[in-house]
Amino acid sequence: MSIQPVWQQRADVVVIGTGVAGLAAALAAHRAGRSVVVLSKADRRPGMTATHYAQGGIAVVLPETDDSVEAHVADTLTAGAGLCDADAVTSIVADGYRAVVELVSDGAQFDQTAGRWALTREGGHSRRRIVHAGGDATGAEVQRVLDHAAAALDIRTDHVALRVLHDEVAVTGVLAANPDGIGVVHAPSVILATGGLGHLYSATTNPDGSTGDGVALALWAGVAVSDIEFIQFHPTMLFDGHTGGRRPLVTEAIRGEGAVLLDRQGNSITAGVHPMGDLAPRDVVAAAIDARLRATGDPCVYLDARNIVDFENRFPTVTAACRAAGIDPVRQPIAVVPGAHYSCGGVVTDVYGQTELPGLFAAGEVARTGMHGANRLASNSLLEGLVVGGRAGRAAAAHAAVAGRPLAALPPPACHPALARADLQLAMSRDASVVRDAVGLDRLAGGLSAAPVRNVVRRADLEDAALTLTARAVAAAAVAREESRGCHHRAEYPDADPAQARSIVVRLDEDDTVHAEVPAAVC
Repeated sequence: MSIQPVWQQRADVVVIGTGVAGLAAALAAHRAGRSVVVLSKADRRPGMTATHYAQGGIAVVLPETDDSVEAHVADTLTAGAGLCDADAVTSIVADGYRAVVELVSDGAQFDQTAGRWALTREGGHSRRRIVHAGGDATGAEVQRVLDHAAAALDIRTDHVALRVLHDEVAVTGVLAANPDGIGVVHAPSVILATGGLGHLYSATTNPDGSTGDGVALALWAGVAVSDIEFIQFHPTMLFDGHTGGRRPLVTEAIRGEGAVLLDRQGNSITAGVHPMGDLAPRDVVAAAIDARLRATGDPCVYLDARNIVDFENRFPTVTAACRAAGIDPVRQPIAVVPGAHYSCGGVVTDVYGQTELPGLFAAGEVARTGMHGANRLASNSLLEGLVVGGRAGRAAAAHAAVAGRPLAALPPPACHPALARADLQLAMSRDASVVRDAVGLDRLAGGLSAAPVRNVVRRADLEDAALTLTARAVAAAAVAREESRGCHHRAEYPDADPAQARSIVVRLDEDDTVHAEVPAAVC
């Protein structure tokens, strides 16, 4: 028996998500002349997107500097630990300056010095190439500009996407729930821009909506995800004694300006670990902190930024967060721990956001374009969101112009395994965090397989089901990757294996089995 919708709508393009990738995509599709509906499961208060919280900035190669596309690509490939798609990285990086200039034309204002954009440097970068706004409030500025530009769009708040609808050939629409009940938006193009999956873990820098929705929607639609085992833990999440929910991050740019990481005894965390020291790629620094905490039993390490001149004005967001936690960063070291931050993998797409299902696109953190590989280079996320978001919007508009307006067939009610969120977060934090091992991953998989089936009709149901399926995908890929690479660390396999320098693809089989497809070994 199929679902009987209480409301219906038609559009050319449906965008799910209102962060940088979602709004860049929606604006691009709208400017291409298509009718666009944007779905947001949250209300539109400030701070509801991961974009809003992005502190560091946008990595972009500026003309007339000592930087180059080739240098930025090289840094990205190094951070990606052998799993980036070099052509994809080059395509996205080369388009970055154009995308940032377009954002400026919409009203973005970046910090300047001597009449030019001020540049800073972050971990893994060989050059100063990070543009920023409001010191450490770049994401808030990007979100402000895109919100203003998108004010004329049809943005539906409190709308939860439950399923991507499709026939044997292509996308036909989206099944969604709002306060009035379940309905459908009939559309030939759908863009997933749902953000990340940080709430797989008890503590994360991500906002409440980062529950892996897009990964689950894609898997339920028969579309592959890849590199999903690579979850980046930001080395410096503010530690204030709390262990659950969203916690403030302490931007990497602070280390770029000379702050140092120390343990409780005043010893360097990264000395002898990596040639770049505290500016090593995030996976290296996060693993070094995790190892030190395991060795000492201390609850946190410390970021000493007392040598940075004018810290309060340069980093006002961090200053406010620290003082709210009872820390004065001008006079005291900042207590920090690694925190779940960014998914390097996701729904498999090309550099235009197209998935293997015609009409289904993905952009931003939910997508796996080949940009990040096994570990994201700092400040490449806003860059990718702007570039691929805009491209996906234009590609979705072009697809809609050719495909016409389908009428979606309505499916039967959906029932999916859904573990209680607190139980899932506890299991993931214990068994699939910074360092994993076979015993923990097997225990995790067993617990996930026992998740009860739930009828998915509300936001809470959808999020628990999405988290459960996404966790199953992470566990399957992590079990299959018997090495340490990028931000995936296996305790019993501490080294990278050159034969495993390939991406693992995860699919959901017809019998609801999560299957990790391991490519042939690299010779």
